[in-house]
Amino acid sequence: MLSILLGTVALPVLAAEPEACKVVRMAEPGWNDLAFTTGVALTLLKALGYEPQSSLLGIDVIYLSLKNKDLDVFLGYWDPAMVTYYKPYKEEGSVEDVVTNLKGAKYTFAVPAYVWEAGVKDFADLQKFPDQFEKKLYGIEPGSNQLMIDATKDQALGLDGWEVVESSEQGMLAEVQRRAKDKAFIVFQGWAPHPMNTAFDIRYLTGGDKFYGPDFGAATVSTQVRKGYLKECPNVARLLSNLTFDIAFENKGMGYLMTDGLSPEEAAVKALADEPQRLDAWLEGVTAFDGKNGRDMVKAKLSL
Repeated sequence: MLSILLGTVALPVLAAEPEACKVVRMAEPGWNDLAFTTGVALTLLKALGYEPQSSLLGIDVIYLSLKNKDLDVFLGYWDPAMVTYYKPYKEEGSVEDVVTNLKGAKYTFAVPAYVWEAGVKDFADLQKFPDQFEKKLYGIEPGSNQLMIDATKDQALGLDGWEVVESSEQGMLAEVQRRAKDKAFIVFQGWAPHPMNTAFDIRYLTGGDKFYGPDFGAATVSTQVRKGYLKECPNVARLLSNLTFDIAFENKGMGYLMTDGLSPEEAAVKALADEPQRLDAWLEGVTAFDGKNGRDMVKAKLSL
């Protein structure tokens, strides 16, 4: 279906996008990888003459908002980590997939290297050190830790009575940093791409296939939209179908957020200045909102 819809966008006839498409409503859950990629989308859409907006929402709220047509675009469906969140909306058809925008990602439990060397190499090893861990597992924002919560309920792992501490990505990593200074035990949600993989000496735990999937939660990230959006706004649909990333690019962009303190859009502009050639593929067949050449418009607006 998507290929049919996008095929109409590729026709060599320039026409302005419908006025209703000018405002593009997006959301992300506060994770730095999604903040960065959403920042890239915002930057490109603004340069094309659109008026994109981005909200910071929990995963469950994002999906409900897509279903209710209060949001248009979400760039952050992690598969398989978010399968349980997406499943009911996929089954009813209220949320649609556009493209896999990142491959080679992973997501599962992680510990500092000194904890791994002390004998915590698998999910099943956690129960051997309840006092050292203070029976706590550290997650990110509320609504995004269901897999971690599910693990505490699995009788085979012996984690009855363990608490999942929910805060935010930044709060969780601040706790990792604090405990690492004292070589204290901590287990937390770890993933790649993310600068945590270079900022800390960490190891990913085996044994989580039941929850996160095989190969340390090997994952893909996909772009999704509300039902009907691809047909309503075919030019934005073309941009979204072209907008794919890689681990190295996202690591760089997240570094600009976390180390340099840039905003998502500032980080996007800096990353694009480093690699302007990415625009050629991203803007293939894409026009500006008013129907003019999209690639020329973006390069001019961003001085690239």
